[in-house]
Amino acid sequence: MFGTNNDSVGREEISLLELNGRIKEKINQSFAGSWWVRAEMSDVRVNASGHCYLEFIEKSAVTGQMVAKARGAIWAKTFRMMKPYFEQETGQSFVSGLKVLVKVTVEFHELFGYSLNVCDIDPAYTVGDMFRRRMEIIRRLQQEGVFNLNKELELPVLPARIAVVTSPTAAGYEDFVSQLAGNKKGYPFYLKLFPTIMQGEKTETSVIASLDRIYRHSDCFDAVVIIRGGGATSDLAGFESYLLAANCAQFPLPVITGIGHDRDDTVLDWVAHTRMKTPTAVAEFLIGRMDLAAEEVSQLQQAAVSFSLNRMERSRSQLHLLVGKLPVTAVNLINRHNALLANDKNRLQQAATGKVMDANRYMQLTEQYITMVSPGYIMKRGYSLTLKEGKIMKRAASFATGDELTTRFTDGEIKSKVL
Repeated sequence: MFGTNNDSVGREEISLLELNGRIKEKINQSFAGSWWVRAEMSDVRVNASGHCYLEFIEKSAVTGQMVAKARGAIWAKTFRMMKPYFEQETGQSFVSGLKVLVKVTVEFHELFGYSLNVCDIDPAYTVGDMFRRRMEIIRRLQQEGVFNLNKELELPVLPARIAVVTSPTAAGYEDFVSQLAGNKKGYPFYLKLFPTIMQGEKTETSVIASLDRIYRHSDCFDAVVIIRGGGATSDLAGFESYLLAANCAQFPLPVITGIGHDRDDTVLDWVAHTRMKTPTAVAEFLIGRMDLAAEEVSQLQQAAVSFSLNRMERSRSQLHLLVGKLPVTAVNLINRHNALLANDKNRLQQAATGKVMDANRYMQLTEQYITMVSPGYIMKRGYSLTLKEGKIMKRAASFATGDELTTRFTDGEIKSKVL
């Protein structure tokens, strides 16, 4: 049973420091001298003193999963000579992702634990699996014609509706949300979190699954943000994936990444629409886009105000001219109107006079005609009228013997009888 008093009888007890001291002594005895070690560099960084700190990792050739890991250090005096020599010989920058052959001494410190102290490097050793695999993925995406597809999408002028792919517990997510919420101009951002595993073996499948969920509601978003806080470069292996890169490259919304620090760069960053260094940098980028849109609106407002003022000034000047011309114009219009009225009056009078004269001539002609065709006028010219029983007779055949006739002359009438 645990914790019995009998177990404590005669046992040796040592402190952690003493235990680590013995481990250090054994390591120094067993691993004296230096060793040439094949490994892949990860999380390479240089501090202000010029010392280079990094991690050495090894992955399974079958599964690609990490099977070994050790801290490493290259002291400033050695690193100042080693770095330019390595880069000149290989044509490669001394960065994470390179597979190297290094000469190391094994160190164990009671406080900081196990590490490898690099004292030499073989530049003839080939590029690491991580870097080579990245280049193979990039070449494959380029051959398939999808490498630049997401970069060619147009980012909306106001990218306010953001689908966020990250872990809800990530410090980077909190920084991202805080930065957007605290923007000085008060721009509204509408965020929808899609919880995702951002480290380890399930990173690839988890991010792809989140992209699939976003795709089903793509009309609701302006852009996708994939963010993750810092950490060792080896923790970003899930983003060095062909399937994830292909999904991102062909996604119908612009994808913005911020999944590491300044020194980190993944295949996903290469195919994304916009690559930023950190989640905070992504937030600043989105706020900057809003600033650009606000500036354009402000310029349009100023242009509209200026145009309106100019138009009003021109209208005011035109009005003043019209006011000055109004009396003269009014007098001219009145005079023109009076002249038109006078002309119309004259024409009306002339027309009326003409009508009266025409009517008089017509009446005179009619009267003359009536006079000339009257029986009295005709009889004055030597004609007479013969009537039988009060009717004017026009034909001789109309008379019979014994008819009593009346013949009218201009100065009287006589009676007669047909024999």
